[in-house]
Amino acid sequence: MSELDTVRQIYAEEIRAVSNVRSRAVVQAFATVPRERFLGPGPWQILAPVPPGCFPYRTTDDADPRHLYHNVLVAIDAARRLNNGQPSFLAFCLDSLDLQGGDHAAHVGCGVGYYTAILAAVVGPQGRVTAIELDQDLAARARANLAHLKHVAVVAADGSEHDPGPSDAIFVNAGATHPRSVWLDSLRPGGRLLIPLTVAIDASGHGRGGILKVTRRPGGLEARFISEVGIFPCIGARDPDANELLQAAFRRHTWESVQSLRRDLHDATERCWFHVQGVCLSTVPVPRDGATPTDGRAAAAAGRLQRS
Repeated sequence: MSELDTVRQIYAEEIRAVSNVRSRAVVQAFATVPRERFLGPGPWQILAPVPPGCFPYRTTDDADPRHLYHNVLVAIDAARRLNNGQPSFLAFCLDSLDLQGGDHAAHVGCGVGYYTAILAAVVGPQGRVTAIELDQDLAARARANLAHLKHVAVVAADGSEHDPGPSDAIFVNAGATHPRSVWLDSLRPGGRLLIPLTVAIDASGHGRGGILKVTRRPGGLEARFISEVGIFPCIGARDPDANELLQAAFRRHTWESVQSLRRDLHDATERCWFHVQGVCLSTVPVPRDGATPTDGRAAAAAGRLQRS
């Protein structure tokens, strides 16, 4: 084992401890996927929240890849504050997807492809990954970076519109105001969607909010928030009216009460935590009798939010 292999092993174990990662496959992926392959030659601009509330970039002293094997963000485009995300947070998200070997996973907002490669390592060559990136330059970089992985396809497209096909797991790596119908429609039975629902905090659309996990159950779509988040915006999945309603919902500090996602047409009631046309986060649990009142796909097609 080389010195760099040892560094990666230590890095993976640190990420496991910080994020309480349950999946051995996720830990092993962090220990084996070379981060430097995806970030280009150093020196690199590193971002770490130290001290709290202050987020300055610093440039590494040299191009030694060991600088990348810490729980830090690395600039992809510092001018846009676009980064290769914090490993502990992404590890938490990927672990929450409950990935299995052979799964089809979709990665919306794949950036330069590092975390796509982590996904690909977890599902294995018997599975597959569809990586979707709106930014043409980033998509080209991701395609080149992932070319050695034959079970990964990179698509340059709007992830809020592109249909990845039947999926066991969908990870949206950008902030939306509402889940898009194409993601919900793509979930297989038992499929999981992980999506940051965020309220814009500046003109660029950067936002803060919570990570929503949606799981297709026999009785409908189970939904719950699993973490807070601050993240880059998902351009095609933001709506100004939904942004205002979501902001009001977060201000109530009751997100732990959300239990399901309804898509049928209905009037808002006190059980609707967040309610817009075609998407409702409800405090009513998913029924266990096999009925599907929370997943009215035909009704959702008539009333879903359209891209602004």
